[in-house]
Amino acid sequence: MKKHLGSILLALFTLQLLTAATGQAQPSATAPATIQPVSRLQSAWWKERQAAKSQRIAQGNVDLLFIGDSITHGWENSGRKIWDQYYAKRNAVNLGFSGDRTQHVLWRLLNCPLERISPKLAVLMIGTNNAATDSPEDIAAGVRAIVELLREKLPETRVLVLAIFPRGPHADAKLRQVNEAANAIIKNLADSKRVYYLDIGQKFLTDDGVLTKEIMPDFLHPHEKGYAIWAQAIEPTVHELLGEKQPVRR
Repeated sequence: MKKHLGSILLALFTLQLLTAATGQAQPSATAPATIQPVSRLQSAWWKERQAAKSQRIAQGNVDLLFIGDSITHGWENSGRKIWDQYYAKRNAVNLGFSGDRTQHVLWRLLNCPLERISPKLAVLMIGTNNAATDSPEDIAAGVRAIVELLREKLPETRVLVLAIFPRGPHADAKLRQVNEAANAIIKNLADSKRVYYLDIGQKFLTDDGVLTKEIMPDFLHPHEKGYAIWAQAIEPTVHELLGEKQPVRR
């Protein structure tokens, strides 16, 4: 546990170098909350879901992981039909937990038997729940810490980091702007060897940058059509990173 926490703290220093190189403001010297693992075990459903997902991971036979918050969790609800079309035959596991922030994902991964598996690909999209309280720099630090932890615990797994999805109806929505600023830093995590970055945010928007209720009814969580857009947009990259010879039949 201490070894993993050391890696997480090291991620903060690395992020400072990244932000300096890109002209972004540097985070404070104090480790932000976004990189400090925190559980939500006080919530019964969260505790039960963590136990169930850990049990599934312990069984092995996992080729594809999706990691995130309620937006990822929603593959089991509004996105179920699309999930079944794209991922059911790919030994995929959904590690999305509604309401999670970066610090909660860190705790979950530290307390999950990932050593039992060696997925080909992990798809990560996290940070929007941090947007109301944390700076873009600290959100990016949290994402960085998660990526570093995945690289440590799953050294053979490729990591596809998705830009945090747009939220709010218009481009000037405050939390959308926070997410976009975080994405400007997060994209620098990619090395195109083991870590990849993909921004599909524009796929959800109209030509003038409007996010409609048809795609995300509450301007945050996708409807079934939004999940279809998501799956279609990442499919070429997922197919390539999984090393599949033939497209999955849907």
